Amino acid sequence: MSTPLLRLYPTGYRRAFGDDIAEAYRAATEGAGRVARFREAGDIVAHALRMRLRLGSAQRAGRLSAAAAPFALAATAAYAAFGLVSVLGDWRLSGNPDFLVPLSFVMIGCDLVTLTGAVLALGGRFAVGARCAFAGALAEALALVLVPLSAGALLPPAAVTYLLAPVAVAALPLACPPDLRPPGRPLGTAARTALVLWTLLGVAALTLTDADSHLTAVLWRLGVPMAAALALAGRAALSRLRTPGRFAPAGAPFLAMGYSAGVVDQDTVVPALAVLAAAGVALRLWRLRGRPNAG
Repeated sequence: MSTPLLRLYPTGYRRAFGDDIAEAYRAATEGAGRVARFREAGDIVAHALRMRLRLGSAQRAGRLSAAAAPFALAATAAYAAFGLVSVLGDWRLSGNPDFLVPLSFVMIGCDLVTLTGAVLALGGRFAVGARCAFAGALAEALALVLVPLSAGALLPPAAVTYLLAPVAVAALPLACPPDLRPPGRPLGTAARTALVLWTLLGVAALTLTDADSHLTAVLWRLGVPMAAALALAGRAALSRLRTPGRFAPAGAPFLAMGYSAGVVDQDTVVPALAVLAAAGVALRLWRLRGRPNAG
């Protein structure tokens, strides 16, 4: 392995395990093609960054990110579906065939990539799906910055938070340690393909039944995909939320996406936080009640 890759690790970790990492990399890439070597190098870089950020499975931050990862994926999927339904639903309601501009097509493409990746990750292909979802979210944020910039228009500072929140949430699953990733569902290729197709059909159905009222539209467009994504995450994700400390980072992605969607603002953030806090306390009490009595 090249020395620069090993230097990404913290000094102590590199001294203790550097030779083992180099040997494992050599064995994995011996006789392999360029793509395989690039993939192994990427895994090394990701592992080194997790060690530097103390996101390993032995650290508390790593365990918290693992507990929050399915919910971040669910929030990412819901927000991508919200974006698709918003653009397509507004296009349908406007009745104007010229409603969609070139940037809208870019956003639709990015949302499709993000939604597909998040659904695949929740459906068992965690690593590939999470990377795909992050790539789609990042590409959309860059497009929303670069396209106006190319026309000589600068985004207002207030828009930065709206753009960064979906990217940050989509990046959270990437911090999950590999040995703590959510257990994959026993789905074959055909089942995963069917899952993605059903997701896209669900988006189409939601678009066709979209309401005309703005407030109803926002809650409908975001709430229904969010409920579906949480159902896809399943009980396995909920079983990891054993403490309020784990519940908080699991709920934060939904607040962030609600903020970007315009559902959560300065007037509603306090009630939303209160609901999350109450849910965390209720979860803790439920866990304590389920424990066998010591005596």
